[in-house]
Amino acid sequence: MQLTTPGVDHDVTEWVADHRTAWLTDVFRVITTVGNTAAMTLIAIVAAIVLWRIGSRDRAVTVLIGSASGWLLMQALKHLVARPRPEPRFRVIAIDTYSFPSGHAMMSAVVLGLVAVAAWQTSVWVRAHAPVLAIAPIASLLIGASRIYLGVHWTTDVVAGWLIGAIWVVLAVAVARAVGQRRRATVSADDVS
Repeated sequence: MQLTTPGVDHDVTEWVADHRTAWLTDVFRVITTVGNTAAMTLIAIVAAIVLWRIGSRDRAVTVLIGSASGWLLMQALKHLVARPRPEPRFRVIAIDTYSFPSGHAMMSAVVLGLVAVAAWQTSVWVRAHAPVLAIAPIASLLIGASRIYLGVHWTTDVVAGWLIGAIWVVLAVAVARAVGQRRRATVSADDVS
């Protein structure tokens, strides 16, 4: 299955390429590095370790399994859709893998979203300072924007990455909640008998 490229994708990519500046290119190179697989993996692992150490093992597992399964989904979608990236003349960095969905956009939404949910669930301080949670979506938006700016993804790849990532977070949290409720019900039934 190959996705066609809408005209808006070409228009945005050409406009961005025509308006790049050296300093902004440098900024977006750094931002895109924060969204790569190694960085997102490190964030997920560190968050899981912290959650485990504070006794929130279910949430640690949710962050790890949600992130790993999200990565597998992203890879499957890339190979299923097999959409080519923008032409090399638009790219600031060399990359040859498939374009849809943007892995940076999707995985930053997944990992940072799961970490934000876990922080909300476990930290009184975070709940008292809720605006701090805006860091997750803002970071994901910047990471996705960096992929468009650097010419390695079409705009629709990035938007799809954010949407799929957000949906994956909701699903992962819902599954974790259902598993937790089932386990508590089983423990309660065992206690009664």
